[in-house]
Amino acid sequence: MQRLVQLALDFFDPPVAPAGPAAAPGVKAADSKSKLPPAPDGKAPVAPKTVVNRPAAPAVPLPSLLSPAEFRHPQASREVLLGDAVVAYALQRARRRTIGFTVGADGLSVRAPSWVTLSGVDSALREKSEWILRKLSEARERHQRMEGGRIVWADGAVLPYLGEPLTVVLDPSHGFAGKGGALVAGTDVVPPSLHIGLPHSASPAQIRDAVQAWLMRDARRHFTARLDHFAPLLGVRWASLRLSSANTRWGSAKADGSIRLNWRLLHYRPAIIDYVVAHELAHLRVMDHSPRFWDTVATVVPDYAQLRSRLRDEPAPLW
Repeated sequence: MQRLVQLALDFFDPPVAPAGPAAAPGVKAADSKSKLPPAPDGKAPVAPKTVVNRPAAPAVPLPSLLSPAEFRHPQASREVLLGDAVVAYALQRARRRTIGFTVGADGLSVRAPSWVTLSGVDSALREKSEWILRKLSEARERHQRMEGGRIVWADGAVLPYLGEPLTVVLDPSHGFAGKGGALVAGTDVVPPSLHIGLPHSASPAQIRDAVQAWLMRDARRHFTARLDHFAPLLGVRWASLRLSSANTRWGSAKADGSIRLNWRLLHYRPAIIDYVVAHELAHLRVMDHSPRFWDTVATVVPDYAQLRSRLRDEPAPLW
């Protein structure tokens, strides 16, 4: 075993033979067969220890030890090296005057005029490389957080409801009056629970669909109440509400008073939902995102900026 260890050490740090000092002019070099100094107590002579100065192992650059970062869009048609990262991006030619960059959940998308060469597009990306890499890293971290919070559909599954944890309980006895399920209030030590009328043998897909059906009914109830609350304050009237399942959009509004809201908003605390509701109702007065629009939102939700940031930074769980 010691020999194997020594062989491993020699492999990484081979011994270096000491070079003898050069003899001074006129001085005879020492005889290699000269006698060793006598050992104490009359024992056999002991050779003096030779100190070997081993050269330090060369430093290995850190980038060579780690794989370079890679960000690849599913529809990537071209790639470029930005710093130490390989970025494969989706390029689309468009009738526009400038090059536009968009970083989303899929990666980097670029829209460029037809007259800009590919090398010109790459050069523009390099100029914005710091911003692009920061946004790509943030998008990747956000996706990892979402993956870590993916709901496992089974009896006892936990999901956020109005900003608080909600436990799913399979209740085959159907001992509740609510359609499809019933919300049971929690206590100081027990979180609230959602009782779903399914047997314990239900599949994950059945549990997921039953919970979604209940949440969508509750979302319509909650959104309607908040629309009715904020519409008079903003001096507008809404005409209809539709629920959305979009992955990247929380709501929309049309001039005819139709409102669309994402039922997944029910995962967030009520203040954040109020911001989105007020945001869409404000569009019935100002159909853009000009300073006048944000001033309108601020009349009913003064802290909209902080709530907007929370909505962006706190992803909803994956289903």
